[in-house]
Amino acid sequence: MKKQIIISGFGGQGVMSIGKSLVEAAVSEGMHATWVPSYGPEMRGGTANCSVVLSEEPVGSPVFTYPTELIAMNLPSLLKFEPNVVPGGIIFVNSSIIAEKVQRTDVKAVYVPCDTIANELGNAKVSNMVMLGAYIAATKALKVETIQQMLVHMFTGPKAKLVDLNMKALARGAECLEG
Repeated sequence: MKKQIIISGFGGQGVMSIGKSLVEAAVSEGMHATWVPSYGPEMRGGTANCSVVLSEEPVGSPVFTYPTELIAMNLPSLLKFEPNVVPGGIIFVNSSIIAEKVQRTDVKAVYVPCDTIANELGNAKVSNMVMLGAYIAATKALKVETIQQMLVHMFTGPKAKLVDLNMKALARGAECLEG
């Protein structure tokens, strides 16, 4: 298995966090992984994306042109990266803020209302965890338990209260693939 994933959106949407979470979980599961961030000039609200490779074999290069999956958290990201997704790949769309549909018929499109679910949970900042839950449920690239354990280790001390919220966000994202 080799996944080459582009995760893209506006700065502040947790794009980099999704990428880092995938890499850390993959490494803890004994896989090889790389993460290459790319930022626009703005701190928040500008463009941000990262390239992630998850593989059972050593990764020769963290750079690729044709992703197997795209996670698009905003419309500019969908428009920019949709053409490069390999035929048979998967495009994950934050349908809360992207009204347009994936134009290609040779890829699978997964629409996840990330922001809507995050707001229902009471914290807009967990929209990225909603998308991560959907990604894991759709691809089965990693075990959801690995991400859950990582959250427990990530949020300690005063931030420990965020573990339950993030767990709920992951679960709600995964539910988008059921039915």
